[in-house]
Amino acid sequence: MTPTLLLPAGLNLTEIAEAISLDPKQFWGIPIALVGAAFMSFGAQYQSRGLNKVEVLTGESASSGLSIKHMLGLLGRPSWVVGTILLGLAVVFQIGALSFSPLIVVQPLGVVAMVITAMLNSRITGVKLPKRALVSLCMCVGGIVTFVTVAAFTASDYPVTDAKLITILIIFAIVFAVALIGFLVLRHKAIALFYIVGAGVLYGFVATFAKIMIGRFMQNEFEMLSWICVLALAAGGLLGMLFVQNAYSSGPPDLVIAGLTVVDPLVAILIGIIVLHEAVGAPLWAMVSFVITGVIALIGVIGLAKFHPQVGRNVLEEKSA
Repeated sequence: MTPTLLLPAGLNLTEIAEAISLDPKQFWGIPIALVGAAFMSFGAQYQSRGLNKVEVLTGESASSGLSIKHMLGLLGRPSWVVGTILLGLAVVFQIGALSFSPLIVVQPLGVVAMVITAMLNSRITGVKLPKRALVSLCMCVGGIVTFVTVAAFTASDYPVTDAKLITILIIFAIVFAVALIGFLVLRHKAIALFYIVGAGVLYGFVATFAKIMIGRFMQNEFEMLSWICVLALAAGGLLGMLFVQNAYSSGPPDLVIAGLTVVDPLVAILIGIIVLHEAVGAPLWAMVSFVITGVIALIGVIGLAKFHPQVGRNVLEEKSA
């Protein structure tokens, strides 16, 4: 009897034949992503500092939502502008990394920004993380580092068909609507974890769209559907940025980055695995590893939000002290 090869729904032998496993050239995406992570950590610190200063100068806390006065004040703060430029560079390096390596390899490397930001924030504020917060931080880092190590040797790049892109766009439209409604309903409540998770989910889709656009541009397939992808990327990026600014007002920058560098890659990874089939060639032990390490990293974020000494203390009196 001839053995039958079972394939995931929507995947055929042609796609498998076109798959490109990581070769030496594709590993270049890893150091590029690491440089981008460093820019992200410094950018987050400067943006947070700028927002804190604006709150002191205006005498209004942004923990219940950014006002027009806050937004105008941010544009006039050099620290916030510098932070924005650094975050822009982080995006450029991330896109460069995505042009070399699969999505599920590049995205988790942002965890480096988490470590740098935690050290910077502790040094600048003089607030040391307690033992339980450090354990949570180690869970975030350990979970994501293990994940990317396994992914780097088991992931593959596959062409993104129109059907796959339409599926991603539909899912994003639903997520975007839920995030927007949630923001309008909860914008006057200082819920750091809500803003962090919301931004992470949106940025996960943004990274996915960036990866798809790079692939289509290289294949000279930039048609109407690709332009819709560009619009979705811009919409997700803008709403995600609004979530991040509100997160800075209700939580420390290292918590914000911790959430982003865990939730963002997990969302992108789920899309990469379920829709883009980047892990179709991964063995069973690798798939089990993805689930376990992802859960560990998420528990770490929740723990950091619960045990971080600055959560719930981000008020005007402390900022002006």
